[in-house]
Amino acid sequence: DRVIFYGDSITDQRLYNSYVETYVLTRFPKLDIAFVHSGLGPDTVQGGGGGPIEVRLDRDVVAHRPTTVAINLGMNDGGYEPFDPARFAAFTSGYEHIVDRLQGVRVTVIEPSPYDDITRPPSFDGGYNAVLQRYRAFIRDLARKRELVSADLNTTVADFVRKAQQTSPDLAKQIIPDRVHPSEAGHLLMAEALLKAWGAPALVTNVAIDSVSKTIVASENTSVRALQCSADLSWTQLDAALPFPVAWDDPSHLVPLAMRSSDFMESLNSESLKIAGLQPGRYLLAIDGMMTGIFTSDELARGINLANYTTPMMKQARNVLYLTLKRAGVHHFRWRFLQMSLADDRLEEQPAAIRAVERLEQNLESRQRAAAQAVTHSYVVKRLF
Repeated sequence: DRVIFYGDSITDQRLYNSYVETYVLTRFPKLDIAFVHSGLGPDTVQGGGGGPIEVRLDRDVVAHRPTTVAINLGMNDGGYEPFDPARFAAFTSGYEHIVDRLQGVRVTVIEPSPYDDITRPPSFDGGYNAVLQRYRAFIRDLARKRELVSADLNTTVADFVRKAQQTSPDLAKQIIPDRVHPSEAGHLLMAEALLKAWGAPALVTNVAIDSVSKTIVASENTSVRALQCSADLSWTQLDAALPFPVAWDDPSHLVPLAMRSSDFMESLNSESLKIAGLQPGRYLLAIDGMMTGIFTSDELARGINLANYTTPMMKQARNVLYLTLKRAGVHHFRWRFLQMSLADDRLEEQPAAIRAVERLEQNLESRQRAAAQAVTHSYVVKRLF
């Protein structure tokens, strides 16, 4: 598969789409799926600063030979003004034209993320997000009629802002700081909504151990070996996937707030470990000699989600995200500065420069995939008292 993210400046932030790419790379490291980011602000269904829609589609979508295209448009189409029937008619016809141009490609239509009329007074009666709701309704109805996948990126983020407004008003304003472009935390929830629309599984791994019978009760999406049950409990584990890299240490505190305000971890990031039959007490869990946490026997019996902690697996996944963002930046440089900005300059060095940066991007893509591959880890559970 070759997935194109097509849209305006929100896609051009290269966050929700990079998070989706990282999820796929870490959850399915053996799959051959490539991603291209083709967001450009301030685009509408008619095109924008990168040219009219036909130029945008030909150069930034069709030229990449996509098998899947996710369209994220609408934020700019309403003009940030009260609902205008003429604007809306132009949007609906323009949107249908884009879908028609992509015949033979699996299309996902994205209901645009919210305009923040929650933490700040609306600019006019009803607010701009209410206008976007009418655009969303069209997109959702088009998906039903054309049998397309649709993803609601508005409700999830708006609900997060409302919850944050009740508990942390100052933080709530930072979720969509300019009312249009979401922060990292908002993009995480947008990625969640898109991944759910695509049927993404929650499972990273599931391991259950009975320390009394000294048996492995469950081992989903992983291989558990060398189980030892003596004074300490130990084993090795070769997982088929990595957890999604959540920035629990986000200095803005927005990412942890987003995780607490949503079902992201339950829906997309379940890395379960259960240990039954331990003597009552407190236990230290270490992975590759790195302390993961201290847990009671009851907590281990109920099960913990390792994706909530800083583990070697989480560190590996963060490296994948780091490389994903870096590769997306290199692609952005090649496309926007070498291909688009120099298009009319007729520089003889331009083709060679583009090819060189393409090779650099391919190198980074190879590093992404290598960084996501399985590594064996050693687990030790030691009773403290």
